Amino acid sequence: MNVVGVIPARSGSRRIKNKSIARLGGFPLMYYTIREALKAKTLSRVIVSTDSQHYAEIAHNHGAEVPFLRPKEISGDCDTTLVLKHCIEFLEKKGYHVDVVVTLQPTSPFRKAEDIDACVNKLLETGANSVVSVRTISEHPQWMFKLDGDRMVPFTDVDTAKLGGMIFQDLPKLVIPNGAIYVTRRNVIMKEGRIYGRDCRAYVMPRDRSIDIETKEDLIIAGAILERNEVT
Repeated sequence: MNVVGVIPARSGSRRIKNKSIARLGGFPLMYYTIREALKAKTLSRVIVSTDSQHYAEIAHNHGAEVPFLRPKEISGDCDTTLVLKHCIEFLEKKGYHVDVVVTLQPTSPFRKAEDIDACVNKLLETGANSVVSVRTISEHPQWMFKLDGDRMVPFTDVDTAKLGGMIFQDLPKLVIPNGAIYVTRRNVIMKEGRIYGRDCRAYVMPRDRSIDIETKEDLIIAGAILERNEVT
């Protein structure tokens, strides 16, 4: 079975300039994803999909394959599914059949090879058509409000008279995708145009490995965690 790791690394970014190669602990951000992907036992290939020759050189220097540069029509802020389709089509035109794609965002530097392998193995063992890494949440929607002007309106249909007595342990366990790992069977991407399959399973990661770099503040926090070696 051919399981291809794809690292989408477009050069444009809004909040952090050149985010995928922003420096973290002395290395470009994408290095951490490439390093762990190369360690993963379940991945047949590790490919960086980018529109930048400079990014491509950095990725290649750290051991990833960069067999193409993205065409202009999918070089901007586009649906990740289009990026994955392009990669699959490129590989299969070269005679390399793809069975499973593992999407690894370069903005998740603390995901480990063991997390990648666990997600792929869960897909194969359960027969699901996708697996997504998640983290548990502490900001529960039962405690959330919408604003009507400055008037607080419950986000859910919870009785506000009960809010003071609600404790976290009594509420349903909820999770949110952490952006680190998406494992998807080829046909779900190519035929359905989806990354989340209809039978999608969760792989729960600890909060410290679930950091997703979106802002400069996130990058500073990640640097502090890395310096203190606080990732479990």
